[in-house]
Amino acid sequence: MRIYMLRHGRALARADWRGPDDTRPLSDEGEAAMRREAAALAALCLAPDTIVTSPLVRAQRTAELVAEALHAGDRLVEDARLAPGFDAGRLAAVVADHEPTGALMIVGHEPDLSMTIAELIGGGIVVCKKGGLARVDVEVVDGCLRDGRLVWLLAPAHLAGG
Repeated sequence: MRIYMLRHGRALARADWRGPDDTRPLSDEGEAAMRREAAALAALCLAPDTIVTSPLVRAQRTAELVAEALHAGDRLVEDARLAPGFDAGRLAAVVADHEPTGALMIVGHEPDLSMTIAELIGGGIVVCKKGGLARVDVEVVDGCLRDGRLVWLLAPAHLAGG
């Protein structure tokens, strides 16, 4: 099974946001970069069975932009387990709940995404930049994610041009 892990785009700086962090949106530059990245993902013909997003506003908007570009709005769902604190155990539960046939896209946050990728592949240091996308292939055995392989990790510059 393919799991695409997408870190949300650049958000407004915490110092510039007066509301709760959960509602902090993408910056104008972050939204523009994610639109370019979403178009690049469509050109790559990515076709996840489901796109699952964190409930935080910046991740939701990132997921919406990608779903729109992939013509996958009907496959976009929000899942509170992708909020900060996400890990491989929560990922296994998300996989079990959404029963993808081949590919799942997760839209979330740091440091959770990088730590989850490292956990899936058996260790190491992984850094997922804002707007970065990783593909990890796993075997699903009795509800457990096993034998994770990091196929690629793309910086946003590879997809959005900067």
